[in-house]
Amino acid sequence: MPPALVPVPLALVETDLAEAAHRLGASFTETGFAIVEGHGIPPDLVATMLAEMRAFFALPEPLKRRAHIPGGGGARGYTPFGIETAKDSTLFDLKEFYHVGRELPEGHPYRPFMPANVWPQGRPAFREAALALYAALEAVGMRILRAIAVHLDRPPDVFEDPVRDGNSVLRLLHYPPVPGEAPNLRAGAHEDINVITLLLGAEEAGLQLRTRAGEWLDVTAPEGALVVNVGDMLERLTGGLLPSTTHRVVNPAPDRRHLPRYSTPFFLHFRPDYLIEPMVQRADMPPITANDFLLERLREIRLI
Repeated sequence: MPPALVPVPLALVETDLAEAAHRLGASFTETGFAIVEGHGIPPDLVATMLAEMRAFFALPEPLKRRAHIPGGGGARGYTPFGIETAKDSTLFDLKEFYHVGRELPEGHPYRPFMPANVWPQGRPAFREAALALYAALEAVGMRILRAIAVHLDRPPDVFEDPVRDGNSVLRLLHYPPVPGEAPNLRAGAHEDINVITLLLGAEEAGLQLRTRAGEWLDVTAPEGALVVNVGDMLERLTGGLLPSTTHRVVNPAPDRRHLPRYSTPFFLHFRPDYLIEPMVQRADMPPITANDFLLERLREIRLI
């Protein structure tokens, strides 16, 4: 494991914010990724969510599609296998997923940007676990953003307003067994759209990041740790100071192709009307609202 990916205890954010900023900032600057330990998300909640995911994705396709919104761009509910395609790729990813977003009251000004959640019929535990995990991951993300802010020589709370009521999404992700040889990957090489992504460790390996030298590096984390990476929105806001690193999920070795892979990435977003203005001015990064940026990228990966 390279020095940049040595796990960082999240408790440092409260006990020594400067040290947390130094260690996380160095990792993000070097690789775009960091590993965080001691996030405090209850293991029982994670186990419940994974059990509900396995049960849902095991349903027949017609039943799963009851939670699919045609023309919805995958913003909420179920997105079937074979749709999402990495930017600049012609090969679809070998995955299906379920998106859970923020629950907003009627009349909220961001309702036009954030559709209501869609829930599997007859599975109240799915909804309860998903909303609880969403809230837990968002709280962890806010703590990490405090360290990032200090690393950028900004006040610790500088991100609180931009991400308040942000269009963050919990993705419940299923990679089915891989049938034989195919050019498609479980997730083709891509960068994330959002501010930061928080990923609870998957049971099956496969996540890789591309180093500055162009080599693919396996990303592994201790059991119970979080893998966190910078997204395109944060790269743009920092004028490239923090890189949104290309990563992928490769297919398993032949002796493990019969096994599925599940993960629960949380894509932390700015609020839709937040204007992303780079801290370091660049001609190739003009100001753009978070919602316009999101729509631009969703078109590139063929979700809309």
